[in-house]
Amino acid sequence: MAIERMLAEARSRIRRYTPAEAAAADGLIVDLRSSDERARDGIVPGSIHVPRSVLEWRCDQTSGFSNPNLAGRTLVLVCAHGFSSSLAAASLVDLGFDDAGDIEGGFEAWAAAGLPVVQAPTPGGVPGMGAPQ
Repeated sequence: MAIERMLAEARSRIRRYTPAEAAAADGLIVDLRSSDERARDGIVPGSIHVPRSVLEWRCDQTSGFSNPNLAGRTLVLVCAHGFSSSLAAASLVDLGFDDAGDIEGGFEAWAAAGLPVVQAPTPGGVPGMGAPQ
């Protein structure tokens, strides 16, 4: 399948973290999931919510739409299952974020590993412009 080739190519260019490695890493966990998923399943404490649809604009500090909380940080992306986060991390590598990576298995694997999960705050403001939660 074409998507499997695309995913393999993306993953060959990014750092992949196990949930435990991500928890111990000196990086900012960027949650790409929808507000509905976050409200239903919870969030990683200290993560920042940046919806996938605005990720590149929030990360590129020259875009005019950037979030300064993302500047100069190692970014560890998380989605629900670890697929879209791989593609998104490769997109960030293309933008010059050479150390962008993702969490293998996504939020589902994080929670299954017994790592901390807290209730998501009520969404508000401009998507992707908040601070770590």
